[in-house]
Amino acid sequence: MSSTINDFVVRFANVNGTGSASANFLFAKAIFRMGIPVTPKNIFPSNIQGLPTWYEVRVSEKGYLGRREGIDLMVCVNPQSMIQDVKSVSPGGYFLYDSTKKLAVEYIRPDVNYLGIPLMEMCNAEFKDPRQRQLFKNIIYVGALAQLLNIEFEVLQELLAEQFIGKEKLIAPNIKSLQLGMNYVQEHFTYPLPIHLERRNLIGERIMIDGNSACGLGALYGGATVCAWYPITPSTSVAEAFENYANELRIDKLTGEKNFAIVQAEDELAAMGMVIGANWNGARSFTATSGPGVSLMNEFLGLAYFAEVPAVLIDVQRTGPSTGMPTRTQQSDIQLAAYASHGDTRHILLLPSTPKECFEMTAQSFDLAEQLQTPVIMLTDLDLGMNDHMSEPFEWDDSYTYNRGKVLTASQLNDIGRFGRYLDTDGDGITYRTYPGTHPTKGAFFTRGTSRDEYATYTEDGAAYKRNMERLMVKWNTAKNMVPSPEIYQKKNQSHLGVIFFGTSTYSAEEAMDQLREEGIFIDALRLKAFPFNQTVDDFIQSHQTVFVIEQNRDAQMRGLLINELQVNPAKLIPVLNYDGMPITAHTIATQISTYLLQTTPQTNELPAAII
Repeated sequence: MSSTINDFVVRFANVNGTGSASANFLFAKAIFRMGIPVTPKNIFPSNIQGLPTWYEVRVSEKGYLGRREGIDLMVCVNPQSMIQDVKSVSPGGYFLYDSTKKLAVEYIRPDVNYLGIPLMEMCNAEFKDPRQRQLFKNIIYVGALAQLLNIEFEVLQELLAEQFIGKEKLIAPNIKSLQLGMNYVQEHFTYPLPIHLERRNLIGERIMIDGNSACGLGALYGGATVCAWYPITPSTSVAEAFENYANELRIDKLTGEKNFAIVQAEDELAAMGMVIGANWNGARSFTATSGPGVSLMNEFLGLAYFAEVPAVLIDVQRTGPSTGMPTRTQQSDIQLAAYASHGDTRHILLLPSTPKECFEMTAQSFDLAEQLQTPVIMLTDLDLGMNDHMSEPFEWDDSYTYNRGKVLTASQLNDIGRFGRYLDTDGDGITYRTYPGTHPTKGAFFTRGTSRDEYATYTEDGAAYKRNMERLMVKWNTAKNMVPSPEIYQKKNQSHLGVIFFGTSTYSAEEAMDQLREEGIFIDALRLKAFPFNQTVDDFIQSHQTVFVIEQNRDAQMRGLLINELQVNPAKLIPVLNYDGMPITAHTIATQISTYLLQTTPQTNELPAAII
């Protein structure tokens, strides 16, 4: 393998439950601390303990943060997956393994460089406790990698000191384990490897954080005081993060009383019911779930839409249908979330791509839900939610005032005649509301999931029902200019080709655009941030001959949503798909686009006009 600096992929093959996660994250954080862009992916099974797990770290000096095919260095300490792990190494790559036992002949490839280190033998010689032997084996291979890849030892020391604040007695054995690995490499191998690291200053003020933690913090800053939830992978850590932040920032310093409520419901349907009830009563409330939970919540989502009660739902998507692959990622709930419930419903969707957007959009979702008096669904996914990502630092204006929408006070109610809860007086489809108990006589009404007139009086009169449904569509059109606007990637010379992407597909889509540009294929790009789609999205599609829609599901759900909502000719929108449960790669995107162009372009000696 030729010499490569700050541009390679390392994969760790471990056994779930052996304490490898913290060691692997230590490796990724050390690279980050050296000022080099890095993106880790945790690939874990859905059982509790005992099955293979992988941790993949991409190092990219150019700042490409999407997953990349090809493993340049495999660290394999799991015999269960060794055959698969050997096969996954790129030709000329490296295979680091525990050589306590001799490597069987079936694991030998002539085009792979082997780095045998007797990890278990070293641990048995140095540590007596069985659990310590298991844990420190992971730290030994981190020390070996530090020497092989040129990771600064001082950075590792600094990170361990931060990790074990208050548990200083654990620092010394970890340092000892690192040195064991480093010393073995010094005595047995030529180092550093041709693939290695050099300190850079490419990080700036950026941080590393997972999207679920960012959502939990965003909910806190967005004014949420109630979280009702039911545990489900991969969204559980959203509620846990919110609780942790609230315990730090939402406890009265004088009385010790908590200014928030966390309720673990008996199921997802009950959780959404609690959220609706809390929001109807004036609290900002939310829940977090994944696809199976959204399926159960459909009935209450329809109630909130029709009764016009604010609600915030964070859907961390995973691979379905049914249980599917619960610890793999997908963008598979798009149409489920957009049209959740029976009858004619449409829900606001927010589509963050980074942890910073998870923070910002979660906070914004509470304003939107109250302004529009409707559910707002944040669509993230397992990759964004549970994996750590490099992110711009979060910002918050302490002078910011929450926008609670059209809420009438008691004095305002006194100044009007008959109060019409569902009466559109402004022409934007958004009616006025009150909080329960605001006025002794005005504004008190039952919220039903049945038809009513403009004054919240029950009726099954078809004309009244039709007026209400048409007003809801007026509100939907108003929402188009209130949700986050799409981002257009302007090019100097506009192309006849366009591409649309969203969420974590963004990381690899941006890299794929660079790869295609090197092939002479120039494409304009638009990143969706929300549904409903505003005029910018329609204009972008209409101004290009062919538009590729990148998404991570089998059925091209976003493409279908664009066709349905904007009445686009289906032949104009070309799907670029990935649905194997792993994050989409730039290579996958670029290959599908270039293959389509080759298949649809007349064979001439000149480039087609669409790609000049």
